[in-house]
Amino acid sequence: MPILSLLYDRIRTEEKLIINTAEKKGIELRPIDVKDLHLVITDPNKDKEIFGDIAIERCVSYFRGLHLTAILEGKGIRVINPYSIMSICGNKMLTSILLAKNGIPTPKTIIAFTKEEALKAIEEIGFPAVIKPVFGSWGRLIAQVKDKDIAQVILEHREEINNPLYQIYYIQEMIERPPRDIRCIVIDNEIIASIYRYSSPEDWRTNIARGGRAEVCNLTEDMKEIILKTSEIIGGGVLGIDAMESKNGIVIHEVNATVEFKGAMSATGIDIPGKIIEYALKLAKK
Repeated sequence: MPILSLLYDRIRTEEKLIINTAEKKGIELRPIDVKDLHLVITDPNKDKEIFGDIAIERCVSYFRGLHLTAILEGKGIRVINPYSIMSICGNKMLTSILLAKNGIPTPKTIIAFTKEEALKAIEEIGFPAVIKPVFGSWGRLIAQVKDKDIAQVILEHREEINNPLYQIYYIQEMIERPPRDIRCIVIDNEIIASIYRYSSPEDWRTNIARGGRAEVCNLTEDMKEIILKTSEIIGGGVLGIDAMESKNGIVIHEVNATVEFKGAMSATGIDIPGKIIEYALKLAKK
């Protein structure tokens, strides 16, 4: 039987579920707190035995998980998800470029590198617009820009943050949609679960982490086609694909490579951690 490892820097509900599911199935899964690691990258064979046959990367820190994945792949260890997927999904700009290049419907997006050009971009898109950091999750530092005065305040605040990543201005049109979006859990290019995520009364964002609620979403065939095409161009793996319902059909606005799934699991009753483990075992046997 293959040996699995689960890499984390914080144990959330999802990590507990994966660990408990492996235990119930009698599968050896080694939980590894990556904060306790130091790894020799100039010796490809050193430390390999720690991680088993397949490593499931579940770090909350995107940059920590990304670099760890690169190190393990350098040692010949397969990781879910691989670096190629992590690097795209963790950067909203790279995701948008790939979606547009492959004809996937996605919100109009403009990138600027100065406050002055960002303001021009927002005016080109029109109010209201949305400004996001290129990295990040849980809806943090995402702002709805309703007019020029608000735009100037947000951009000035960004300029004062001493972080070059926040001087890459990722600006999108505000999609006219119901007060919800769609989250699909896709594993190995198969849609496992799909839910609506409704925003809380106090917030326009639909993140479950911000108090949103989940309901089962029955996808149409057209929706399924777009979701599966998105998974295919990203590279498969274990993904959370997020879509919004526009007047012209769904648009894909984000793809998550370290997806939180407790909301989808609670709403649908589907054994998502079991599916992740099955996928890991399948990869280990190849």
